[in-house]
Amino acid sequence: MGEDQKEAHVTIPEQYAHIQGWGADLDPADRPAVPMERKPPRLEDAPSGPPTQQAQRVEVLHSIERPGLSSVFGTSVPPSGLSGYMRRQAFKRSENDLRHWLMLIAADRVNAVEGVLEDARRSPGKALAIGAGFVVAAWWLSRASDR
Repeated sequence: MGEDQKEAHVTIPEQYAHIQGWGADLDPADRPAVPMERKPPRLEDAPSGPPTQQAQRVEVLHSIERPGLSSVFGTSVPPSGLSGYMRRQAFKRSENDLRHWLMLIAADRVNAVEGVLEDARRSPGKALAIGAGFVVAAWWLSRASDR
């Protein structure tokens, strides 16, 4: 029984020999991916040194493991409010400390609530919708706790 299986294993490539391109160990000149494996040409006009330092116009938080700011950084949402305070406290800790990451996650959640409250402050219609949502959520939670 073992010899029959061995013979079947040996004859499989012969069974598929009629399929053009069969086998992973073909001559590299016949493989379709070979032309794509060439080294791409070098970019002649690419800058050779490090990028220039981006101007810091808002507060940018960075890890205590790094001596300074990255050359390029995002400034779309500078830290503000309670979530900004939480982020500042988080960045006083090492990235190796779990509290650093948990504080950043909590600051994200607080920032979301701050955004909802800011929307409610600016628009009475949104404030009404948010209030109705809180009432429905409180009713649903109290109904679920009665069971």
